[in-house]
Amino acid sequence: MNKKNKPLNDLSQLNLAYSTNPNQSFDQEDDEVEISPKNKQKIRVRLDTRLRAGKAVTRIDGLEESDKVLEEMCKKFKQKCGVGGSVKEGEIMIQGDHVQKIIAELISLGYKDTKRSGG
Repeated sequence: MNKKNKPLNDLSQLNLAYSTNPNQSFDQEDDEVEISPKNKQKIRVRLDTRLRAGKAVTRIDGLEESDKVLEEMCKKFKQKCGVGGSVKEGEIMIQGDHVQKIIAELISLGYKDTKRSGG
């Protein structure tokens, strides 16, 4: 049997919650990330070549922003550096060695505690 047609052993597998509140909304989930002010975040930018066949990738971590903001920042960095990149698990990855450009851009955006890590 595949996952869709898997029989239930008990009702706890349904992941339902009971509420006596008639105005309870079950469609929304509170997945909001508590975001620190820009000047309080510790951003680290590093060059990584592991698991990429020796190709360099600039990695930016420590950003406490929503996924939407991270995607917008990634797009801006890709345009500034003229390369590709992506966002995975709250970390921005930009192809190539662009550490200095990224640090300068982050500081200009208001992230004052931005440093290079890893040598």
